[in-house]
Amino acid sequence: MRLLRVALRQIHKPLQAPTRSLLPRRTWNRGYATSISAAELEFGQPVYETHPHILKPGEVTPGITAQEYADRRAKLAFSLADGGVAILPSAEVKYRSGAVFYPFRQESNLLYLTGFSEPQSLAVIRKTGPSLGDYTFHLFCRPKDPVAEQWSGPWSGLRAAEDVFNADEAGDIHALPTLLPPLLRSASRIYTDISLNLTTTTTTPTPTPLPSILHQLPTTPSTAPLSPLVNQHRALKSPAEIALMRQAGRVSGRAFTSAMRRPWPCERELHAYLAHAFTGGGLSGEAYVAVVAGGSRGRMIHYTHNTARLREGETVLVDAGGECGGYVTDITRVWPVGGRFSAPQRDLYAAVLRVQRASVGLCKAGSGLSLDEVHRETEAALQGELVKLGFEFGGGVMARRGDLMGTLFPHHVGHYVGLDVHDVPGYPRSVPLKAGHCVTIEPGVYVPDDERFPEHFRGLAVRIEDSVCVDEEDPLVLTPEAVKEVEDIEALR
Repeated sequence: MRLLRVALRQIHKPLQAPTRSLLPRRTWNRGYATSISAAELEFGQPVYETHPHILKPGEVTPGITAQEYADRRAKLAFSLADGGVAILPSAEVKYRSGAVFYPFRQESNLLYLTGFSEPQSLAVIRKTGPSLGDYTFHLFCRPKDPVAEQWSGPWSGLRAAEDVFNADEAGDIHALPTLLPPLLRSASRIYTDISLNLTTTTTTPTPTPLPSILHQLPTTPSTAPLSPLVNQHRALKSPAEIALMRQAGRVSGRAFTSAMRRPWPCERELHAYLAHAFTGGGLSGEAYVAVVAGGSRGRMIHYTHNTARLREGETVLVDAGGECGGYVTDITRVWPVGGRFSAPQRDLYAAVLRVQRASVGLCKAGSGLSLDEVHRETEAALQGELVKLGFEFGGGVMARRGDLMGTLFPHHVGHYVGLDVHDVPGYPRSVPLKAGHCVTIEPGVYVPDDERFPEHFRGLAVRIEDSVCVDEEDPLVLTPEAVKEVEDIEALR
């Protein structure tokens, strides 16, 4: 019985699709006179029938429904040239040594458009007409293989590619040289981020021999990069995406606040506590390798050794966040190892916090500001605060020693955040902020042990970062549970 497939294969037709919660319980034919519930099968990732504690009815991945994935594909197809075809390869498994592999993470654009989280796969989206929803979706992946799956764990197979992930057609990834050319012969343009140069090494890992397939077509269609088109859609988050990021921020922020309540002897133990708190709070894990930097190590922006001892009288800078349904949060906080700030630590921290709060307030759709312009406003405000603390930026010997703000504040105030920590690579920070943009706001001051700067601030590092969703009115801070006021931090002890 193909009950689910019959209903969900129509889901890309706007306003005509039933939700999965209204469908009968899924059953699968086994090729003889019986059927088996989908709840008794194994797939390559959680589905509602097998993991109702993770997914709700109608969801393909946590928080994101089959309808939303179909709508994303429809919008992308609509943005292609007439007769255009988009090709998206999966990420590939990376090996640490021998047969020991790193945890697999799907290529973000493929994940965004399909929800399919397995390696050795490829999606093809073909524009078939002028209207929104005029497209076909082909998903090539591994067929079921009980012998291989005994070793590697289950994967979904061709049947699930259609019945669960709503491909119009599924095909064996190993048969691409035969199955892919018919989909490309009539293409006016091919959009892909795969390197198509037969004479150079492929820059994007791919399981497909696409360059040689294109070379053998009777007429080679023109090609264009796909990411710029996908970025336009990925950059503006839907309510479902924002809800996932808010949950990641909520759990991560509470973990930060809980960590501030306790003394920690070394960076490693603090890092381990946060990682455990993220998963213990229901997140899928860490969004990135955390920075846990005590004392002057906080001046190294991406310090991740996390092995040193934490000493009384110093501060610790922690840049960490968890992931929920593939969406991440990004938080940085600084607090005193011993529970109370020294006077210089408090003064510098309070100065950065005032600027951070003001910069968050600029993240309004109506402001017309871009992230680059927010950065310039932030840099000017930071310099003003530092002048009040005794830093000199005027003439004389100070002016001849280079751009001091570039030394004290060497990074951008923020970046986009979403499926990736630095989301939508290549999407410019010069675009005016719109409702649905999600960004980080993270001013910082890192004072070298250098005679150019006031002695009592030398060696100090302060960065305060929140993930923020741009709104028409007030910005939505996604990470408020991580306390950041001086009085609140000290009161935790």
